[in-house]
Amino acid sequence: MSSHIDAQGNVMMVDVGGKAATSRAAVADGFISMSDEALQSVLERRAAKGDVLTVAQLAGIMGAKRTCDLIPLCHPLPLENCKVELCVEAGGIRALCRVKTEGRTGVEMEALTGVSVALLTVYDMCKSMDKGMEISGIRLLKKTGGKSGVYERPGLTPEEERP
Repeated sequence: MSSHIDAQGNVMMVDVGGKAATSRAAVADGFISMSDEALQSVLERRAAKGDVLTVAQLAGIMGAKRTCDLIPLCHPLPLENCKVELCVEAGGIRALCRVKTEGRTGVEMEALTGVSVALLTVYDMCKSMDKGMEISGIRLLKKTGGKSGVYERPGLTPEEERP
C-alpha cells in the first residue's frame, strides 16, 4: 500500500501529525541551455522582457513557497529561508535553490519546484530569442533532517559540492 493511498484505494495526504518537528533543509539544481546570443542578451540585461536573472530568482522563491498549490498532496510548509541563485555558465544558466524549515516533513519538493520555476521563467523571458532552449538535469543535491537523515547525491564534481 502506498503512503498516499488508504486501504480502500482512496488518495490521501500523509498524516505527519505524530512526527516530531526537526530542522530540515534541501538543495536542488538544474540547467537551461541556450544560444550564445540569448545568453549574451541575458548577461547584458537587454532581454525584451527585462532583467531575466532577477525575475527568475524571484519566481523561483515564489514557486518554492507555493509548492503545495502545484504538487498534489504536498503539505503546506512555512519556509524559514529560501535562496535561489542563477549562475551563467558556458552554454546556459544553472539555477540552485536552497530551502530550510523546522517541520514534520521535508523540503525536497520545495527546492526542486524553486529550481523548476526559476528555469521556466528564464525560458519564458528568453523564448523570443531562442525557442530551442532546453531545461535539463533538475535534481536533488542534498537534504538533511527527518527520519531518513542526510542524503547527498553521489559523484558530484567539486563545483557541484557547493551546497
